[in-house]
Amino acid sequence: MSRQSFNDTFLRACRKEPTDYVPVWYMRQAGRYQPEYRKIREQYSFFELNANPEVCAEVTRLPVEQLGVDAAILFADIMTPLQPIGVDVDIESGIGPVIANPVRSIGDVERLGELDPETHVPYIMESIKILREQLSVPLIGFAGAPFTLASYLIEGGPSKNYHRTKAFMYAEPKAWQALMDKLARLTVTYLNAQIDAGAQAIQVFDSWVGALNAQDYRTYIAPVMQRIFTALKPSGVPLIYFGVAAGHLLEEWNELPVDVVGLDWRTTISDARAREVDKVIQGNFDPSLLLAPWEMIEARAKAILDEGMAQPGYIFNLGHGLFPEVDVKTVQKLTSFVHNYTKKA
Repeated sequence: MSRQSFNDTFLRACRKEPTDYVPVWYMRQAGRYQPEYRKIREQYSFFELNANPEVCAEVTRLPVEQLGVDAAILFADIMTPLQPIGVDVDIESGIGPVIANPVRSIGDVERLGELDPETHVPYIMESIKILREQLSVPLIGFAGAPFTLASYLIEGGPSKNYHRTKAFMYAEPKAWQALMDKLARLTVTYLNAQIDAGAQAIQVFDSWVGALNAQDYRTYIAPVMQRIFTALKPSGVPLIYFGVAAGHLLEEWNELPVDVVGLDWRTTISDARAREVDKVIQGNFDPSLLLAPWEMIEARAKAILDEGMAQPGYIFNLGHGLFPEVDVKTVQKLTSFVHNYTKKA
């Protein structure tokens, strides 16, 4: 691939550098809304697909070619690095990760192993290397953040309230800290391996950390996130942090050494900037709007883009991931609209 053919708009936006238009990519942009993906999944379980670098690369690349987005995100799951360290996890359709051996004690934390990426998940690095040869846009690597991983580990699967997770955090402070330390090491090791293999940006998904109030975040989570992002910073790749229903934590996030903060649809871009968040903003179109009439989709996208472009440093994305009921053509049309509306003459 010639250097001239590489579209680095997303990377420049991450660094608050001038861009010719607002870059766009979508969380969960490879997934069940795509007929091609559903066909591939008929042949492979999730983890089988993930462990096949050629197929994983195909699934990662497909939405870039199909939608015209400005970045690819590696097809994997936040559970991918947990399987090799002793977590009995399966991805159940319509449910998500389900764990047969949840963490309920310090002993359960101690039985978890340490991740060796080259031994445990070599297929992830191989997928990244293949993609770097094939893609003309940047590749985003990712991992789950310790709180979000811990919530699955402790609850045994998805939760609506995280009661068990918070109870463990409050009642077992030593075990909680041991779990945070272990998951922090895993996250840094896993992400550095992705960067070494060729990932050009990193997103850390703290999907469920919005369940915590700001005081608990400062006490139990901020130190571990500070450690993770500080360890990744020397790599030089842009670092993105995202969570759902976490607008009340933006001041805490602004203290972290990250480059980009991802917003969900509950917090406006203007509100984030009014609260002196000085990071690049990514987001925050409500995924549900993709089922609305096009006139409403366009009007809402225009409003978000106007907010985003009011200051340098903005990347268009959803406030959470694409979901199965979305029509591929709608996402294609939205991508084209973002590019055309924001293109500089």
